[in-house]
Amino acid sequence: MLIFTALGPFQAWADGSPIDLGGQRQRAVLARLLVAAGRAVPVSTLIDELWPGAPPPQALSTIQGYVSRLRRALEPGRAPREEASVLVSAPPGYALRAAVEQVDAWRFESLVKSDGPPAQVWADMDSALGLWRGPALAEFAELSWAATEASRLEELRLIAVERRAEAGLALGRARSLVADLEAHASAYPLREEAWRLLALALYRLGRQGDALAALRRARAVWRDELGLDLSATLTALEADMLAQRLDDPPPVVREAGRELRVLVADDQALVRTGVRAMLEAEPGLTPAGEAADGEEAIAAVLERRPDVVLLDIQMPHLDGLAAARRILAAPKPPKVVVMTTFGSDENLYAALRAGVSGFVLKTSAPEQFVAAIRAAAAGDALIDPAVTMRLISAFAGRGDPGSPPALAGLPDDRLDVLKLVARGLSNQQIGRTLSLPEEEVGLVVASLLEHLGLTDRAQLVMAAYESGLVTPGVR
Repeated sequence: MLIFTALGPFQAWADGSPIDLGGQRQRAVLARLLVAAGRAVPVSTLIDELWPGAPPPQALSTIQGYVSRLRRALEPGRAPREEASVLVSAPPGYALRAAVEQVDAWRFESLVKSDGPPAQVWADMDSALGLWRGPALAEFAELSWAATEASRLEELRLIAVERRAEAGLALGRARSLVADLEAHASAYPLREEAWRLLALALYRLGRQGDALAALRRARAVWRDELGLDLSATLTALEADMLAQRLDDPPPVVREAGRELRVLVADDQALVRTGVRAMLEAEPGLTPAGEAADGEEAIAAVLERRPDVVLLDIQMPHLDGLAAARRILAAPKPPKVVVMTTFGSDENLYAALRAGVSGFVLKTSAPEQFVAAIRAAAAGDALIDPAVTMRLISAFAGRGDPGSPPALAGLPDDRLDVLKLVARGLSNQQIGRTLSLPEEEVGLVVASLLEHLGLTDRAQLVMAAYESGLVTPGVR
């Protein structure tokens, strides 16, 4: 299958392998046709836009030569007299014929313009932003048509960032959005929507002072840069915050946010079928694909971007442990829950250290699978504590150069939270135990992960036991 990528280095691919598109100007012909989104581009326009102001006398024949060579590269199996089906003649010029799914820029634009409930918008914007690998059409930046299209795509990218954040707020995900929105508002300080979303996210976390401070920063920037006060929208938002007139998202929206996409990776078709049936029968869960070995699992995660991966620890070709490490090492990885009939304790312990969210036995009841998926997606608790405790008891005493740094120096209130995390309590349970708001517990857990250089709650449990802060079997 042919794929064209313009959201980053410009390239065409055939079944995953890059195609030699020739020199810079020949590549520019294909890029210009891609920008036209399937519409015909007259040869005269190609000449004017490839040689701005001073086309050579042989420009027409040169363009024809470029098109001929590109056709051979894109359709190497085409017979000499057979009409081209990709780069086609469309008098008075040429056009690129491809499906939306074959061109990353076309698919990106389609996703950004999609609509639906917040959960669908979140998924679509996540997919759209995942298509970007760098600045669009950067290698043709000196050509005005490419610069114009790159600016248009960049504006759509910013809209996608903001639409994703808007959907995330509706789904109750303010905590995970604040850092990204802070960076977005700092990078694009004249965008009203960036400041509005940042202020709302902070307010939803109970940080009213920080929310108002963000709007004050926006006012200062706008006065310095534009000589203007805040827009009517931001001024009204500031007044609503001061009067505490803003409501939480309606319950129906929060319900939509619980829809989770789950990828199942197991070499046994019977297991995959059973788990798929369980997912399809459970409201709020939906299958995101299947894989029969570790390599397939990694590829499926990249393609489908699930929220949670149920991963068999023992599979052929590439085992579950190696697959888990590679999945979790990627940017913005899904949560991974290991499935096991009772694998090697060494492997299960190594999986915990790699950052998996816990274990579920294949013999478990469907409700335990569901609980595992939901807990992992929420970043909230380890699964099957009996297995976890046995592993910790067996292995936590080992010296390990890869262990997180010592916990010395952490204040007592942080250590109290860490002890309860290690006991398997959820943020809500920890909040009740320590008389803290659940949101504050979440922020403490996030700060512990950052301080210790870890990525997952399961690794915090390892840190607590390996440092001796908590002793297996002792309450």
